Amino acid sequence: MSRIDFEEESRMHDFCYNRKGELCCENVPLRKILEKTGTPAYIYSSKTLTDHLAKLQRAFRSVRPLICYSVKANSNLAVLRALVAKGSGLDIVSGGELFRARKVKCQGRKIVYAGVGKKDEEIREAIRARILLFNVESVPELERINALAKKMRKKVNVSLRINPNVDPHTHDYITTGKAETKFGIDFERARAIYLASKTLTHARLTGVHVHIGSQIETGEPFVEAFRKILEFIDEIEAAGMKIRFLNLGGGLGIIYSDEDPQTADEFASKILPLLRKRKFQVIFEPGRFIVGNAGVLAAKILYVKETNVKKFFITDAGMNDLIRPAFYNAYHAIWPVQKRPDARRWVYDVVGPICESGDFFAKDRELPEMRPGECLTIMTAGAYGFTMSSNYNSRGRACEVMVKGSSFRIVRKRETYQDLVRGECV
Repeated sequence: MSRIDFEEESRMHDFCYNRKGELCCENVPLRKILEKTGTPAYIYSSKTLTDHLAKLQRAFRSVRPLICYSVKANSNLAVLRALVAKGSGLDIVSGGELFRARKVKCQGRKIVYAGVGKKDEEIREAIRARILLFNVESVPELERINALAKKMRKKVNVSLRINPNVDPHTHDYITTGKAETKFGIDFERARAIYLASKTLTHARLTGVHVHIGSQIETGEPFVEAFRKILEFIDEIEAAGMKIRFLNLGGGLGIIYSDEDPQTADEFASKILPLLRKRKFQVIFEPGRFIVGNAGVLAAKILYVKETNVKKFFITDAGMNDLIRPAFYNAYHAIWPVQKRPDARRWVYDVVGPICESGDFFAKDRELPEMRPGECLTIMTAGAYGFTMSSNYNSRGRACEVMVKGSSFRIVRKRETYQDLVRGECV
């Protein structure tokens, strides 16, 4: 069991308690937001979003990187717009994410497109949008992009995603750089593809891409992977290839509990020496690092249940709202919206209303005593929270709120029952 000091954790984001014991996002008490929105509600800090982007921009300024925020982490238009306005590009993995990128007016030259299963129409849409790069995962995909570009009489830039067979020491479900995963191309096959690339008339192999996983807390796996990639580039350039783009992916870990992952500056101190005297356009694809600590999920306690062996907080949010604990057994800190200094502490399971035993947010967690009707917040829920939510048990998805300074705005309305059946017929 891990216990977090509220003030220590708050340094990573803009959620903290005021003198009245009210949890605030920037300068707005969550109580004030929830009085208007109800629960469950995702609440985001605009300042945290842009501050974390700025940390990466500063840390790697010597190589002038193109930072393409990973849309899959949190695709709300207000989130995307806030980042694009600060110079971020976007990393997309579907036609729907390309649609969102265009809605927030992200320039095509700042969009990179990854994913193992791009459909023909998605490829055509991306070509029409004049994106910077396709990150290609297989030979059939490369051939398909070349054929479609030829039919459209366009030439497109392509990076091969190399699978360096490096263990990132993270959860198996978010490990992507080992040989047995579905992602990327091994070095031997990639070498043959690059050396035969002159046969591709409309897909220009101008880049190399690598992404080894997510929530990686140390620099060593990155260094190991990037060294392998740079050695590979040296080899194919010696054979006559010219690489313009080096896409180093994302995966930088953040604080969920009491672990101490590397900062942007610490990460840069390990990676920048590898890039000295290199003239590539360096690309990064951070998602969780930027948005993870920028969001919380607020929920109301419906019941406090006690059995012979357990105490439970039963909340109105469920695994359909935030699936990470059920899916990955992920840890999220839990804070009360209103802190009471006299509250006793007990060990609780924090669970939702879904008809699954896996519907929980915390197990055996020491928390302050709370009453039905009070609200709590599930912290560090900005990444892979709403984007992975569903309508399981015919539950409408939560609303989303963006806070900026002393003001807030609902940036996605709560779904209604009518929303649940839209598109269906009897």
